[in-house]
Amino acid sequence: MPFHRFESLESKALTPDLSTGRGPVIEGRYMYFCLVHKVAGTGSELHYHPNELLIFPVRGKLNGVVGKDRRIVPPGTFVHAPAFARHSMRATEDRDCSYLYIKDKTWTVVGLAADQAMPDRAMTVDEINRLHKAGKIERARAQEGTSRIVIEGLNECFYPLLPDLDAPQVSARRVSWIEGERLAFGLFDVPGGYDEPELTADHEVFIYMIRGTADAVVNGEKKTVSAEDVIQIPKGARYQLRARAPFARYAMVCSTPYLERRIDNMTPEEAEQARVSMKAN
Repeated sequence: MPFHRFESLESKALTPDLSTGRGPVIEGRYMYFCLVHKVAGTGSELHYHPNELLIFPVRGKLNGVVGKDRRIVPPGTFVHAPAFARHSMRATEDRDCSYLYIKDKTWTVVGLAADQAMPDRAMTVDEINRLHKAGKIERARAQEGTSRIVIEGLNECFYPLLPDLDAPQVSARRVSWIEGERLAFGLFDVPGGYDEPELTADHEVFIYMIRGTADAVVNGEKKTVSAEDVIQIPKGARYQLRARAPFARYAMVCSTPYLERRIDNMTPEEAEQARVSMKAN
C-alpha cells in the first residue's frame, strides 16, 4: 500500500532502555521510515548504531547532540548522524516533540549503548521490549569487545533549511538536497500546477507532506495527499506528484545506490545479523 498515516499505525517504544522515544515504523526494502514522539524534557542517552540516521523535527524542538556538537533543533532544521556516530535527541523542556526518524536497514531500529560492542545479531523492537519488561536488558547489552562509537571528526551534521515549517511560500520551485552515504533527504517547495513529470523510481522513496495538497499516483493508485500523509514508492514503481494551488511543501527520502548494493548483496550471515528478513516490530 503506497499511502499511510502515522496515527493509524501502532506506536511502540523503539529502544526503551536508552530512550523515551515512541512511534510507528513503516518498513521499506532499504529503510525504516518512522515518526518518533518524545515528552517534553525527555529523550535518549548518548548512544550509536551501525546504520545512518536522518532526523527532521515536525513539532516541538530537540536538544540534539551528534559527536561533540550540541544544538537546539527546531522544525525546519535537518540532522544527519553518520553510521556509528555518537548522538542523542531530547525534547526541550517547554513542549513535547515529534520528528521524522529514518534509518537504513543494515541494522534494525534498535540502538546500541555508548559503551556496548556490536552484538552478533541486532534486536528487533519487539525483542528489546520483551527483554526490558522482563528486566533482562542489562544482560543482553553486556557484549564482549569494544564499542565502535565515533565521536571525533564528524564535521557539520546540522542543516538549517527553513526558519519554521510554516515559512511563506517562495517564488519558484525550490529543492534542498542532502545526500549521505546510504540515504538522501530533500525538502521541496513546489508551486501549485507545476508539471512534475511521471517517473520510474530509480531508488526507494518516501514522501512526507508538510503543507498544502498534491495529487499523487503510485503504480496507478491515486490519492490527494495533504499534511502528515506519507507516500511509499518502491524502487522501480511509476509515480507522479502534482502540487495543487497555492503550493505543496514536502520532505523526500530515498535510498542511495551504495545502500541498495550493500543490502541486495548481503551474505546470509550479514542478513541474519542485520535482521533484514524480520519485521521491525
